[in-house]
Amino acid sequence: MSDFSLTDLERIVGARAKASPETSWTAKLVAAGQTKAAKKLGEEAVETVIAAVAQDRQELVSESADLLYHLMVVLNIAGIPLQDVLDELQRRTAQSGLQEKANRQS
Repeated sequence: MSDFSLTDLERIVGARAKASPETSWTAKLVAAGQTKAAKKLGEEAVETVIAAVAQDRQELVSESADLLYHLMVVLNIAGIPLQDVLDELQRRTAQSGLQEKANRQS
């Protein structure tokens, strides 16, 4: 089992975002801006769904990795730390999903 975490990925994306776009895909995405990065995130989300529907385990693992990477790029461009997302998930999981959804509708 790997000790690699989303925090590690966030750190790597942050470092590579500062590299030259000629040498780093991450830097190239960042230089292209949020619209391009968000479109790429959307493409990866669709590919992840297709792999899930096809019940193709290896493809689902691969596409999920792409999805998480591109999400980290989008968050980096927006200046949103991963911890903010984790804090929101923690807040939401403090109660059942059904209760949380009911509270949003009120």
